[in-house]
Amino acid sequence: MTASITREAALRLGMAAKELGDVSVTAFAQAVGERIGLPLTETRLAAITVTDLREILAGDHAEEDCKLGVSPDALKQAVRLLWGQDMGYSELPPIDKYSEGSMPGSIRVACASNTGEVLDGHFGSCERFLIYQVRPGESRLIAIRPTLEADHAEDRNAARAVLIADCDVVFLQSIGGPAAAKVVRANVHPIKVPRPESARAVVARLQGSLRQPPPWLAKVMGVPAKSLERFAEAEDC
Repeated sequence: MTASITREAALRLGMAAKELGDVSVTAFAQAVGERIGLPLTETRLAAITVTDLREILAGDHAEEDCKLGVSPDALKQAVRLLWGQDMGYSELPPIDKYSEGSMPGSIRVACASNTGEVLDGHFGSCERFLIYQVRPGESRLIAIRPTLEADHAEDRNAARAVLIADCDVVFLQSIGGPAAAKVVRANVHPIKVPRPESARAVVARLQGSLRQPPPWLAKVMGVPAKSLERFAEAEDC
């Protein structure tokens, strides 16, 4: 069970078990896993319902409409905790203040993530996208977008591409050819980062290139590439 659970999911399970009273966290996690499937991730936990939780706790007596000894309000609160709501602490990073247009000259960057503020996700299976607004000298985490709803779509990869369609660049560990084509059609530039690392560090490296962007980044930004300026000057002569 330990190898099949993310740290954020483990935190949610522990807090939900505490809300339910004298419940073993290990036994609770095992029962939840049997109900909704493994691995136990935030995406799976976000789909759990009060009915699921009631039947998990009732066990073999679920069809007998037995008394659980847990109030309906406690059940609802436990479900909210499993969803990641009402938590006093989370491993997910806090969102920075941002209003549209407040960072002129910036670009928007998505990072595929499964863990905290780490770039460790594959495009087709990551738990969420971390969304940054980036310009020279400043970057802000402006949104965290779970992929749960996209995974319910008929075309999961197309739905994930729509989820980040307002971004200019997406960093990820891997992406298949057909999925990459859908991302490019959404005018998002995919970049592979093969090993997990801090999303902030990846964004900082990109940030360092914004003042003198290479041709591919200049195209993304909609500005002339410095490295091509000499050819433009030659044409003017």
